[in-house]
Amino acid sequence: MTQPLKIIIHGAAGRMGQRLIQLLTEDPALVLAAGIDRADHPALGQDAGVLAGVGPLGVPLSARFDGHADAAIDFSMPAASLPFAQRCAEQKIPLVVGTTGFDPQQRVQLDQLSSQIPVLVSANFSKAVNLLMHLCGEAARVLGDTSDIEIVERHHKFKKDAPSGTALRLAEVITAQLGSSRLVHGREGVTGERPKGDIGMHALRTGDNPGEHTVVFGLMGECLELSHRALNRDGFVRGALEAGKFLAGKPAGIYTMADMLGF
Repeated sequence: MTQPLKIIIHGAAGRMGQRLIQLLTEDPALVLAAGIDRADHPALGQDAGVLAGVGPLGVPLSARFDGHADAAIDFSMPAASLPFAQRCAEQKIPLVVGTTGFDPQQRVQLDQLSSQIPVLVSANFSKAVNLLMHLCGEAARVLGDTSDIEIVERHHKFKKDAPSGTALRLAEVITAQLGSSRLVHGREGVTGERPKGDIGMHALRTGDNPGEHTVVFGLMGECLELSHRALNRDGFVRGALEAGKFLAGKPAGIYTMADMLGF
């Protein structure tokens, strides 16, 4: 019988981390190897399963992991994510990164570690959202020269960064088809006629919304809208766990959700 894959969760005490542990315990192909969080977290030492509401797992919340694991999944903050990624590289542990808000230099540092371990970085692990990205690329290829493109994203009021990493990735996918574009973050005052080639970006922050993204391709006489709405965080969590399975045993390098999904 195949042994379950050992998974480390970094950011285990956070909302995403706890849900990762909850759904991980429902999958017989996975087992929690470690739950990691910051060194000054008040719950350090407590059972990670108890913290996640699934009962004792015999895995205490800790600030460091030493030992074998098949993959690690990181949902933390950029400042914490990079040292954890370096530790994974040292221990040759494949790394799935769902943390957003990296600045360009931090992203370069993260990408450099892919020479030592397999790394899959995604702003969004939902399979449906990644299909949305693929479809937006196709729409931009067909309609990009003749359409006005706007991206609207909505998230909970606790989100630290704006626009969302997913919205920025949607813009990147579209720009790759257009060749060049200019992001315009909201509008105010007398802006004049809309310049050709702009991509409008709008970030809404309301309540406990887990995430919505709509991309509008406006043409003369018609309009195409492609949308995704998350009803809860489970689509992101299940996708991240699938990414951990996908990455386990892969050679060093940068991977994407498109690689996992076969786009």
